[in-house]
Amino acid sequence: MDLKIDSASLSPYRNFTRTEWASLRADTPQTLKSDEIARLQGLNDRLSIAEVEEIYLPLSRLLSIYVGATQKLFRAMEKFLGPERDGKMPYIIGVAGSVAVGKSTTSRVLQALLARWPNTPKVALITTDGFLLPNAVLEREGLMQRKGFPESYDLPALLHFLTDIKAGHHPVRAPLYSHFHYDVMPNETTEVDRPDILIVEGLNVLQTSRPPKDGKGIPFVSDFFDFKIYIDADESILERWYVERFMRLRETAFRDPGAYFHRYSNITDAEADATARAIWRGINLANLRENILPTRQRADLILRKGGDHQVEAVALRKL
Repeated sequence: MDLKIDSASLSPYRNFTRTEWASLRADTPQTLKSDEIARLQGLNDRLSIAEVEEIYLPLSRLLSIYVGATQKLFRAMEKFLGPERDGKMPYIIGVAGSVAVGKSTTSRVLQALLARWPNTPKVALITTDGFLLPNAVLEREGLMQRKGFPESYDLPALLHFLTDIKAGHHPVRAPLYSHFHYDVMPNETTEVDRPDILIVEGLNVLQTSRPPKDGKGIPFVSDFFDFKIYIDADESILERWYVERFMRLRETAFRDPGAYFHRYSNITDAEADATARAIWRGINLANLRENILPTRQRADLILRKGGDHQVEAVALRKL
């Protein structure tokens, strides 16, 4: 007997077109105004009301289901074990993807939408940039050309931060990173005080490593995540977005004499284009291929973007 197997049924994901995903918004209200949406988008991102309504409102509805289910489980465990002294743990959402793909915009939009649920939860957002090793350390270790690669982060500090968050400690402080200075700011921190939901955005937040042989360590940052999102786009599109962003920064932030990349404001357009592409291909593309893209299949949700910055397709991991 000839047995035919539908390969789609073997995928761990259920795939949606943009139209199919948009229909899942149902009656989720639009709580963001056009001027707020404009403030939430990144330097080179294009965020429209339609994008919020068709992509992020359905995602907000989905997350409300996941968070609600977690809260219900917490109450059931409380009934089973007795009340916990420290109360419930925050729900943590990880957002991963390449440089220039729009992680920051997605994270800010989600923060704004989730904070406006009817029960108005407290939603915090941090980026893992603050856990990069200081430039002085990177230079000493010969890692400046691998900034953003897994080895350029203070992983123990990041794991300690997430451990404290999950343990209900408060307040918990994370180091502060300055893109203007291109470095971690000494003695400056951002405070996270027992949020209901925490969004953690970064290049390598879904990165895996070899588990410790003694079984005592915590091997993955993503072990702390309750829901994982990966933002995806073709390499050629990502390179174009990176170059466009670089060229815009030349006309804005790089003009300031105090900016780390001020030297790039005085070169020609052709030189700037060549410089941006060299940085992309030598650092960011290598990091994408070696470390970031291989983590895509660890996500619970994949947002696939087209060249116009709009999400074209969505893949949701099956339960």
